[in-house]
Amino acid sequence: MSSLSNTTQLIDRFGRIVDYVRISITDRCDFRCQYCMAEDMVFLPRAQILTLEEIHTIARAFTELGVKKIRVTGGEPLVRKGALQLLENLGLLSGLNELVLTTNGSQLATMAQAIKSAGVKRLNVSLDTLDAKKFKDITRTGDLHQVLRGIEAARQARFKRIKINAVVLKNRNHEETTDLVQFAIDRDLDISFIEEMPLGVIGSHDRAEAYYSSDDIKADLQRHFNLIASTEKTGGPSKYFQVAGTSTKVGFISPHSHNFCSTCNRVRLTVEGRLLLCLGNEHSVDLKKVIRANPGNLDALKKAIVEAMKIKPEKHEFNLNEQPVIFRHMNVTGG
Repeated sequence: MSSLSNTTQLIDRFGRIVDYVRISITDRCDFRCQYCMAEDMVFLPRAQILTLEEIHTIARAFTELGVKKIRVTGGEPLVRKGALQLLENLGLLSGLNELVLTTNGSQLATMAQAIKSAGVKRLNVSLDTLDAKKFKDITRTGDLHQVLRGIEAARQARFKRIKINAVVLKNRNHEETTDLVQFAIDRDLDISFIEEMPLGVIGSHDRAEAYYSSDDIKADLQRHFNLIASTEKTGGPSKYFQVAGTSTKVGFISPHSHNFCSTCNRVRLTVEGRLLLCLGNEHSVDLKKVIRANPGNLDALKKAIVEAMKIKPEKHEFNLNEQPVIFRHMNVTGG
């Protein structure tokens, strides 16, 4: 056990308590979503990414520093060999209240029950369209029906809650938001609509032209549904509304139109072992370097994490009309 107090909280210089970490376990994915990565993506060599054992050790350090929620992401996390065992090991960490997973749904048809058994409580599944051709266009390689089968398998596995995540792009899928909400209602799911994050040079579309704000989406939905403001929080940046007469909540993640930085309680661990203090900035600490220079020394790792809170920025600045200053793609950062 580390000598650094287990009662230590992660508090940044703006007084925000960090109790949520998102961990990317692979940059690889079986899809090539246009807003996430380039079509001819070159993935990282194995030596550059954290081992599963290193990921577990870093996660343990975080939980001993007061982190209560861990989200496992990718790329597509379920394509990494050993992912299920890692999930099981993470689920056993003392002090962790919730282990959740973000997935593209491609592996759920065969893995949903095993994921639930490993200790994952909630599941986020990316689904931007219900049109098979559009789905193929957006993902470049994905099969909509495979994902729909996966969502059904996840429902049968009885997770605490399943949420659909949809990135909305103007003239691509913005006219489908009503259908996506009805899809969620019919299956007792929640859904969040996400404004595109301008990370990495993708070349597939003009991000300013494709921008469709959360306010526009909400206005479209209110013509069909009665949305009641909800106080529910899941630890993330979504602002939720209950669909009247249903159990479905609709969330909006709005990095452009409604900056949520003032309540930020999270950091990200990239697949390369960088502790990223902000999605929209490059402030980071190389935890891979710390853990490999100090094998078995959890105290050194925890001290590096505590010190990192001093450089967590106040907020991000996204400009849709400029080339991104953040060149890492979303699959490396972690969804």
